[in-house]
Amino acid sequence: MPPATQAPQSSGAALELLVHGVGGTTPQEMLDDPRAVRVTGDATAAVYRRPEDIDGERHPERYREEPVAEAYCWSNLTSGNASRALWLLLLPFMVVNLAHWMRPTASGRTRAVRLYGVLVRLLALSLTVLLTAAACEVALDLVAWQCAGTPDCSGRRSWLGFLSAEQGGWWSQPGRRLAVAALVPTSLVGLLWYLSNRTWSAYESQRPLDGAEPGEDTSGTSGTSETTHTPDTPAASQPAAGPVRPALGRPGFWYGRRIVARLRAAHTAAGFLTVASCVAGAAVRHDRAADGPVPETVGGLIEAAVGACALVAVWVVCRRGRSERRLDQRLDSALITFLPGTALALLVLAAGYAAWSRPAWESTGSLPGETAFRALAIGQGALVVVLAVVARTLYRRAPEPRTTMYGLGGPAVAMLACALGGVMTGGVAQRVADWLDGPGTPGMGRGAAIEGPPVLLSWQASVIPVLLLLLLVPVIALVVRTARDARRAGPGIEAEYGAERPEPGRTRRIARTRALAALTDSAPWIVGVVSGASLLLGAGAVGGAWLSGQVPGLAMEGSSPFVESLAETAQSTGSWLVGFGFVLFVACGRRAYRDASARRTIGILWDVGTFWPRAAHPFAPPCYAERAVPDLASRMSAWTGANTRGRLVISGHSQGSVLAASAVWQLPDATRRRVALLTYGSPIERLYGRWFPAYFGPVPLHGLHRSVHCWRNLWRATDPIGGPVRLDEGRRTEVDRGPLKDPLAYGRTPELPLPEPILGHSDYQADPVFAQERAALLEQLGPLLPTQADGEAQTSSGRSSG
Repeated sequence: MPPATQAPQSSGAALELLVHGVGGTTPQEMLDDPRAVRVTGDATAAVYRRPEDIDGERHPERYREEPVAEAYCWSNLTSGNASRALWLLLLPFMVVNLAHWMRPTASGRTRAVRLYGVLVRLLALSLTVLLTAAACEVALDLVAWQCAGTPDCSGRRSWLGFLSAEQGGWWSQPGRRLAVAALVPTSLVGLLWYLSNRTWSAYESQRPLDGAEPGEDTSGTSGTSETTHTPDTPAASQPAAGPVRPALGRPGFWYGRRIVARLRAAHTAAGFLTVASCVAGAAVRHDRAADGPVPETVGGLIEAAVGACALVAVWVVCRRGRSERRLDQRLDSALITFLPGTALALLVLAAGYAAWSRPAWESTGSLPGETAFRALAIGQGALVVVLAVVARTLYRRAPEPRTTMYGLGGPAVAMLACALGGVMTGGVAQRVADWLDGPGTPGMGRGAAIEGPPVLLSWQASVIPVLLLLLLVPVIALVVRTARDARRAGPGIEAEYGAERPEPGRTRRIARTRALAALTDSAPWIVGVVSGASLLLGAGAVGGAWLSGQVPGLAMEGSSPFVESLAETAQSTGSWLVGFGFVLFVACGRRAYRDASARRTIGILWDVGTFWPRAAHPFAPPCYAERAVPDLASRMSAWTGANTRGRLVISGHSQGSVLAASAVWQLPDATRRRVALLTYGSPIERLYGRWFPAYFGPVPLHGLHRSVHCWRNLWRATDPIGGPVRLDEGRRTEVDRGPLKDPLAYGRTPELPLPEPILGHSDYQADPVFAQERAALLEQLGPLLPTQADGEAQTSSGRSSG
């Protein structure tokens, strides 16, 4: 938290601090000047001004009508580097991390909040294990075990010659083939560790300025296993005039260095241990089934050591959550060094054990990966169900009508993360198996050279067409409803504009834009349908694979011709869709790596998805807000502490409004009361308030309104992202101003002789209302009167300025 600023004693220029939204807006566009000059910051994130405004605070007489304009540009935190397009492959990790922050508000339910966090972190750990297991399935099972051990397959792959069992080289023994193939998943885990450590150094290690709210407890409780959010109490229980400091205002909220380091160590260890168990497990099963040169106890000891290390990794994940009440700068150095180091040592030991010479050992069939994937699927489903029970319990304790899916938004998103992980990993295995087998179909036994991936992956692929068919029902319902709403809105739009000569085409375009913008409010139910269907169909896939032990096409043989044909069609279509989806995913990442415009589009996705710190998964894309929020808070504190009356308007568009509100929460009370907040096209309630109620729900937003000097929010009915903040503060000034007219004119007018465009989410500054509201905020900030006897200074609006 920046240090509190003293009450200013002299007059001077006001400042408008502009914060852009998603999409990578440039400072030149924000300031409407191609000569923008950097004032402070670096190439990643910085504050810019026009050249003539560089020394604006020294010449307040120039800015009696307009404030000094500064633009904070943070786009390079998410979409500046071409290599960040590869973050697409980390999408499941990002989604499960979002689930951590979607818990309902809690009132005195510390244990339930901690349990919610533990369950999400365990789900995140299962995704790391799933990704590593899929890499092991491809490299160890399909390539090294099946293809290299089958002459028909290895003969068509010259690059497999040194591993081929037919050639009988030193590497041809199954254990040695597995040891070599283990380099692939090991390298993948090492790459994830490297990326996480690199971004951790650049993002989580950006230490905010020190400072403390007078009278605020900053001692912290470092021994707690999960942060509790006591401000999530009903609004009636809050003091009428006292400021509310929610979780986002805590000193350590945007400094998650310790938790990310701990989770990174645990997830890295889990990845290495997954590879070690796959390598050693095959050798142990051979040594137990046949007499050989290797003592059976060696494998047993390795498995026991791997299991013990895995328990330590799970304990680390469950033991401690985030510490937010103070800047926790400690690092568990021994843990983050020795846990992954021990796991890597066990992996090397397992590889050496598997490479021990066993001349009589031959690879037949496939490795027993079916059990592992089945256990992962069942475990993830069980964790999601328990998470839903906990989330529902929290919601029923403090229900808020606007909360997404009555508190089940977090479990639904966690289920989507598991489904995404399953589709991506299963798609890789299916495509590699088809590629290795040539004209054959793995798993069908008809001219196939290899058995293919586990049966469960084929069943999971087969339910994808069923899921898409189920989705047609809500999609068709939304299309019909949108068309109906657009048709009904026509007369009201013509009456609103007072159109003397209505133009049916113009009316339809405006009505259609408004109806499409309203679809955002239906997104929760689409997510709920997809998540629920994924859970049920996933359970059916596990049951079908478990009971039949065959792929769907073979399992249905002997039934009616229609059912048999339907099963084969679902299997082939699902396999194709999974593979196509993964190839499309990789192609988008490759295009974004080379194309700046595509990279900017993908950057928009990350701007929304990576706002939250990495509290559940350390391999998720890094949180840019851990740099942006302290930047903004420090800049506001510096201006109000060094200049004039401390007059400052922070102006945020779209995602920038969320950053602005988060930065204002980080300010001390005395500073916050001299700041005006102007938001436009803001998703702060429409998206964040509904999906993240514990952090942007009614109580935190009411507290924000009471603690800042003044706040105005502009919104349009044609905006699919922004909306009202829905605050009812009684006699206080209303926050929302809208819906603004969009377009500004229905037809041609003397003032606007050309047809006006429908702006939707963009160009709020083009509306005259924007300048009016900004001027009104500056007027409300106004000159401070001398300090009163009670220690409070009164503004022109009569509100306490602190």
